[in-house]
Amino acid sequence: MLGPLPIHVQRQPDDLDVEETGSTYRENAELKATAAALRTQGWALADDSGLEVDALQCAPGLFSARYAEGNDAKVQRILAELGPSLYRSACFRSTMVLSDPTGTCRAAAEGICWGELLSAPAYPGGGFESLLWVREARCTYGELNPAQLSRLGSRGKAARALAPQLRQLLDLN
Repeated sequence: MLGPLPIHVQRQPDDLDVEETGSTYRENAELKATAAALRTQGWALADDSGLEVDALQCAPGLFSARYAEGNDAKVQRILAELGPSLYRSACFRSTMVLSDPTGTCRAAAEGICWGELLSAPAYPGGGFESLLWVREARCTYGELNPAQLSRLGSRGKAARALAPQLRQLLDLN
């Protein structure tokens, strides 16, 4: 997503494990970006995301990663909780933040990819991504190609929304 920008991007250190104790996606993303910035003494970009199901009052949301043990169990749990409901509207929501080298969060943006949950996964082992049908793409979230993810995916939308601030803060204009 950052490929077009004239910057060198590194992955976070492998041994950096940040406990997600925030009460919002933004708070969790800030925890991760701050920790990475302080560790690397450079600018850091981090995100947090989750699946929100309207009929389940936006669950699992912030707890998507910890909703059940393993992708198959997550899928089975969400389908069981949703049951035969015809109201299957859902979205992936991502919040992305940028921290400066001192660990101060300087910018944030959100992206949302709307869809509806299928009654069964489109393919085995895919987790929530195999359940969310994205109408514009005529496939599930997990089947989106890189260009579609950049345009329609929640992280892609968050990155595009953050890009002007990132360009300004890193003096890339």
